[in-house]
Amino acid sequence: MRQLYRKAALAMTLMTTTAMSASAQDVPAAAPATATVAIDASRPGPVMNRQVFGQFAEHLGHGIYGGIWVGEKSSIPNDHGYRRDVLEALKAVKVPMVRWPGGCFADEYHWRDGIGARGKRPIKINTNWGGVNEDNAFGTNEFMGFAERLGAEAYISANVGSAPPSETAQWLEYMTSPNGSTLAKERAANGHPAPYKVPYVGIGNELWGCGGNMRAEYAADLTNRYGVFAKSGNGKMLRIASGPSDMDYNWTETMMRIAGKNIDGLSLHYYTRPRDKVWTDKGPALGFSEHEWALTMQHTLQMEEFVTKHSAIMDKYDPAKTKWLVVDEWGTWYDPTPGSNPGFLVQQNSVRDAVVAGLNLNIFAHHADRVKMAAIAQMVNVLQAMLLTDGAKMVKTPTYWVFDLYKPWQDATTLPVDLKSPWYHESEVAVPAVSVSAVRDVAGKVHVALVNLDPHRAIPVAMTLAGVQASGVTGRIVTGTTMDAHNSFEQPDTVRPVAFNGAQAAGGTVSATLPPMSVVVLDLQ
Repeated sequence: MRQLYRKAALAMTLMTTTAMSASAQDVPAAAPATATVAIDASRPGPVMNRQVFGQFAEHLGHGIYGGIWVGEKSSIPNDHGYRRDVLEALKAVKVPMVRWPGGCFADEYHWRDGIGARGKRPIKINTNWGGVNEDNAFGTNEFMGFAERLGAEAYISANVGSAPPSETAQWLEYMTSPNGSTLAKERAANGHPAPYKVPYVGIGNELWGCGGNMRAEYAADLTNRYGVFAKSGNGKMLRIASGPSDMDYNWTETMMRIAGKNIDGLSLHYYTRPRDKVWTDKGPALGFSEHEWALTMQHTLQMEEFVTKHSAIMDKYDPAKTKWLVVDEWGTWYDPTPGSNPGFLVQQNSVRDAVVAGLNLNIFAHHADRVKMAAIAQMVNVLQAMLLTDGAKMVKTPTYWVFDLYKPWQDATTLPVDLKSPWYHESEVAVPAVSVSAVRDVAGKVHVALVNLDPHRAIPVAMTLAGVQASGVTGRIVTGTTMDAHNSFEQPDTVRPVAFNGAQAAGGTVSATLPPMSVVVLDLQ
């Protein structure tokens, strides 16, 4: 999780144009009124790893405490302290990976504080997020138990900012070493005799910011050093370097040049903000104007350029594409909900966020050759959350339902698409109105995701198919009646998927009309 004030962010602002957006005067006069999509299933692309649909859970606000963990003595129904409703909801969307414990929290986290009897664990101050007490009740064994219950893989963020390499080495030995070592015996005494599986370890977090305010060269040297001692005693483990934010291409260049041979992946962080000039003024989550809707879409589409350019730098040093680009923090970031602790990053989640999620997932599908893992920020109660809780109540957000629509994309083979889209105009903003991705799932069925980001206009779509025939088509849609339509604890089902009956298939063609501000997934029969 990035710092609210970071040196690099203050020194630059995001670009106003990308390969996916333009100023209004640059839009072709003959832009089509109908979106045309050509899908060639005879030329399969790379597999879209299920890990791209990963989640991020940081010790921040009510993301862990009250969101995931309530303790065994809670009156809220729980499974050994884990909220049952949250577990069931996350299992339903097949969460494949969870990143923990941060974020900025990770580079102040000392793993020994979170093991052993909970009543004897030290109480510390969460200096990054709200200055509240952290009692370490949710530590290593609790997190690994959570991942096991979800059937998800664990992505551990190691402390590079404030701990020596030996601390990372000992933590991994505690988690992954077979029985016999002193640390393995300690793990067994704490309730888990068998070694845990840790497939991914992050070598620090945002080393350019809250992880230590480092120069790229120094961070790369530390990555080499810490990576030597980050070892698994229980199977293969990928080492993910702390990568760039936004357009910091120099960071990627430096990290790949100095540490590229010694890492398995590089992280990328990018948050969509309607107002993107300073971190203290991002715009509200609800009650926003259409202009802020348009800016949100424009800024989301910048992910395409960031991923493309960072991937090109990685290609110089890794032409075989063996190293993963890991977008392990992405999503919307608005001003905190009025009346909430500003350090808790509480925000509502609306149809706007659902559209943002669909756009990002389509971009990741376009880059499935390099983007092999990602984590939306965050899982529960923080930023673009999948779920919101309040006491015993829980609600699924519009973003949750988009992840539900995209379940067939997990480990599916991407299919090349050629899109010609109408444009959406608002003031000086002009962006393509339609986004698309297509996959053949593990069972051989073809699915197409279509996003209409225009909040007013329905967009006709004419689709041609090669390498696959369609005798029929079914679908589901997530949309709303207003730009900020959202689910509340009082009205939890305002935005949820419903059947989409606006598509027709005949042989090698499919036609549909996308309602405004909608995410549609079509299943070809």
